Amino acid sequence: MPTISKKGQQMPQSPIRKLVPFAEQAVKNGKSIYYLNIGQPDIKTPEIALQAVKDSNIDVLAYSRSEGSENYRKKISGYYKTHNISVNHDDIIVTTGGSEALLFAFGSIMDVDDEIIIPEPFYANYNGFSTASGVKVVPVISKIEDNFALPPIEEFEKLISPKTKSILICNPGNPTGYLYSKEEIKKLAAIVKKHDLFLIADEVYREFVYDGNTHYSIMQEAGLDDYAIMIDSVSKRYSMCGARIGCLVSKNKSVIQTALKFAQARLSPPTLAQIASEAALETPQSYFDDVKEEYVDRRNTLITELQKIDGVKVAKPKGAFYCIAELPVKNSDDFAQWLLEDFNVNGETVMVAPAAGFYSTPGVGLNQIRIAYVLKKESLIKAVNILKEALKVYKD
Repeated sequence: MPTISKKGQQMPQSPIRKLVPFAEQAVKNGKSIYYLNIGQPDIKTPEIALQAVKDSNIDVLAYSRSEGSENYRKKISGYYKTHNISVNHDDIIVTTGGSEALLFAFGSIMDVDDEIIIPEPFYANYNGFSTASGVKVVPVISKIEDNFALPPIEEFEKLISPKTKSILICNPGNPTGYLYSKEEIKKLAAIVKKHDLFLIADEVYREFVYDGNTHYSIMQEAGLDDYAIMIDSVSKRYSMCGARIGCLVSKNKSVIQTALKFAQARLSPPTLAQIASEAALETPQSYFDDVKEEYVDRRNTLITELQKIDGVKVAKPKGAFYCIAELPVKNSDDFAQWLLEDFNVNGETVMVAPAAGFYSTPGVGLNQIRIAYVLKKESLIKAVNILKEALKVYKD
């Protein structure tokens, strides 16, 4: 019998999606589930984006340019300028989601067995992208006690080797909700310039920043043109996860020229989704103001309710719409599965994402979960109450 590749065997399962079969069975058994496991916003997609697709007058649904339509990239450039990010449309490659942008970045700057340093916990698919690219993740651990702030820069320095090619951050962070300060970005900028590394920043949650804080992009940092690669996406910004449109941005011409070759190999990003995404750029600021107010309200509700549970520790997010909670359990994978299979309150239960999958260090995060606060306040309160009641009776 033919065998599966070693790479295929090593590909990690998604901690977000691996419990889906248990959730499906729970629903078949008559349970209702509060889905806290995945960052799928319940916010409505801007009507202007949906209408653009309905109004499109296309006789032949053709390929677009591999780097994305020129008109769309020019409009993306204009969007960035409103955020004090000065890039030209030629610095942008439109991708099939932020995921493809990351794969293009990895393929463009790293060879097999090269290393990338990532503060953990981190977006779980970074593990998958690294495995698919034959790249080794070298983690530097941030701690819940520090609200998942950037680890001391000396910790990064200790991990740099001849195989190190890049540092990757998510800002604001998934799964932690941490927002890196301007000072922290400057520290990272200094170390990548000192050691001649790339700095990749996944900035897909740029709009979701709270408590009067502001987002500082690596593309705003002077002197980083040759080092900085920004990853972006429309998925969360406009509640358009299904559009699968993102982009890779860099002023390093060699990076863009190389990433374009990967883009040409997959032909082009989806045409209809680009039409929707281009129209979404006309979304009024009031939309984002309302969304941000809603998420702040949800975050505050979630944190307040979690803090009422004995033995639970939670970091307060400054951005995005996730938080990490530490539970009084030994293994959150087992607990999450038990919630779906064996527990309910009045026929209702909760689906969470075990946090160990957001680490690459073995044995770390086993008692943590990631919660996405993408449900309305009333649902969040009920969901946390279910967690509270579950922890009273759960046995490791």
